[in-house]
Amino acid sequence: MGETPLRVVVVGDELAAGVGDPRALGWVGRVAARTLTADPLTVLTLAVPGETSSALGARWEDETVRRLAPDADNRLVVALGRADLTSGLSLARSRLNLANVLDVAEQRHLPTFVVGPPPGAPADGPRIQDLSAAWADVATRRRVPYVDTYGPLAAHEQWLSDLAAHHGVPGQAGYGLMAWLVLHTGWHAWLGVPDDTP
Repeated sequence: MGETPLRVVVVGDELAAGVGDPRALGWVGRVAARTLTADPLTVLTLAVPGETSSALGARWEDETVRRLAPDADNRLVVALGRADLTSGLSLARSRLNLANVLDVAEQRHLPTFVVGPPPGAPADGPRIQDLSAAWADVATRRRVPYVDTYGPLAAHEQWLSDLAAHHGVPGQAGYGLMAWLVLHTGWHAWLGVPDDTP
């Protein structure tokens, strides 16, 4: 990385913005706070509540490009949510939507990191698991890092109690767990910065 400043644009749904976190950090703020860089790290979060992968696919490029800096090491984080499940999108369409985002990002020489959807309502568990697995496959085929937040949190007592206490969205504990997963799934290596996380 050298002395080139890092600029990270995060596109996603309300969880990317930390909705429900009393500290207003969400997982993105927690991850940024644990990312040490020579120059100040710029993290720009572009969140749309309840956004499907189709809607994200339609907006991400225009919104991201205007926030990139010619003198920076620009990066993209795609934070996928669970809205595809309630909007009637097929698994094949969800896969294609992510594939299109990753392919365009590659054409733009924009390194990308994908964070999958975390567990939500227990009844949706199998469908979220399938969706996460499908997106993980798309990312893996393109050699893009993918963070599975569903698998590690689906039966995690702290995650489940946090969701129950905050009407289905994480609180401090839940966002802390998501941040831990991101930080321990190749985040620092992807950015090319030192890893000081315990």
